[in-house]
Amino acid sequence: MKVFILTALAFLLGIDDVSTKMFRRPLLIAPIVGIILGNLQAGLIIGATLEIMWMGIGDVGAYMAPDLITGTMISTSLAIMGNSNGSISTMVATAITLAVPTSILAQQLLVLIETVNCSLNGWAKKLADNADVKGTYWLTWPPALLYGFTRAFPTFLALQFGAGAIQQAINDLPKFIINGLSTAGSIIPSVGIALLMMTMLKKRELWMFVILGFVLSSYLKLDILPITLIAIVFAFLYERATRELANQAVASQPVQTSIGDEDEEDYDL
Repeated sequence: MKVFILTALAFLLGIDDVSTKMFRRPLLIAPIVGIILGNLQAGLIIGATLEIMWMGIGDVGAYMAPDLITGTMISTSLAIMGNSNGSISTMVATAITLAVPTSILAQQLLVLIETVNCSLNGWAKKLADNADVKGTYWLTWPPALLYGFTRAFPTFLALQFGAGAIQQAINDLPKFIINGLSTAGSIIPSVGIALLMMTMLKKRELWMFVILGFVLSSYLKLDILPITLIAIVFAFLYERATRELANQAVASQPVQTSIGDEDEEDYDL
């Protein structure tokens, strides 16, 4: 029954991915999987870990990123189901090990589905030229159902037939491969955060806040909560200072006076 519920969830998440996009992140998917499997704590921790790993991952232009939905569904489910009596750290390590290969494999299936969906462009153009609103609405369903099937099918196969096999394969892997995957899992969060920082930090002065956060975390050994509270104070002060400088710049600009009657006549001439 749990496999069926998780498969149905993967199908709904596939449809959500091409519609509202409200539940496509690991931070939201993994806790739901944890609730279904009766281990919310593991789902929350795994979701937060995978979210940090994939924070900077996204589709750019024609590039299609690894499938975060399928990767999160399969890795979280197998990590909890395969280590029901294990520790949370073991579940997280298993999820990280499974997340990357499953998301990359599912990525290839998404590319295939996108190729199939492109064949509907001609039909959609014909409906748009004829102003067929009802037909255009119904045409959105085949791609959505295909996306749902793309997420549900590999999830069902992995959970129904691959839990023990994948776990056994992981146990049989050489130690250096496990260590390499663990190292990669530690590096990927840094890459994701770096990509996010490159997008957000457009002004040079904002890097001072990054240095401040690094000092507070690495040298002063502060936890996340006090660092967050300190960041809120600095963000407030920075916003007020920026707004004040903008107001002063506006006030220092010369006021444009209206053109007098004589000047207006000269101007017209």
